[in-house]
Amino acid sequence: MKKTLYLMRHGQTLFNMQHKIQGWCDAPLTQLGIEQAKIAGKYFKDNNITFDHAYSSTSERASDTLEIVTDGKMPYTRSKKLKEWNFGSFEGKDEFLNPKFPYGDFFVQFGGEGEQEFQDRISQALLEIMQKEDHHVVLVASHGAVCGSFMRKWLATSKVEYKAGIGNCAIYKYEFEDDVFTCVDIIKHDFSHLFNDVIGK
Repeated sequence: MKKTLYLMRHGQTLFNMQHKIQGWCDAPLTQLGIEQAKIAGKYFKDNNITFDHAYSSTSERASDTLEIVTDGKMPYTRSKKLKEWNFGSFEGKDEFLNPKFPYGDFFVQFGGEGEQEFQDRISQALLEIMQKEDHHVVLVASHGAVCGSFMRKWLATSKVEYKAGIGNCAIYKYEFEDDVFTCVDIIKHDFSHLFNDVIGK
């Protein structure tokens, strides 16, 4: 039986705005991030998409995003397995200190995760979620590198083109059948009006 996974990134955070490296460390959503999450929630409502289960990273920025998207009306499970890449002692530092992509095992020497280790963690977590018998339409609120790494793993089956750069509250729609994920759509919202309405205040 074909199932559906909606994997989305959180809204803008204070560290996003300040261009800080943000993996396992956390920062609150900005007002812009809150409004972005509301727009993502409207997308699901406008398209009559309802979920039988929802999951979030244990990071506050992801769980807050999920609560806004679902109007706080849906119970959900928080999981450390869905956290962002662990960047070790680079956490909270300026983004310009990041090495060029792909990162590979660069962060391991600083107490962080290797690229394959990170991808395996995420992939196993999402597989275990979607293998649950009563999980048919699932929402997972997580992080940018999580969305990117998971899509790269399933490029061979993807029906949409992968492009670098995961926008805040971008939604990746996957079909799941016979333990195979197929990315069938990437929903990127138009937030241009928010920069005037929120940032301009």
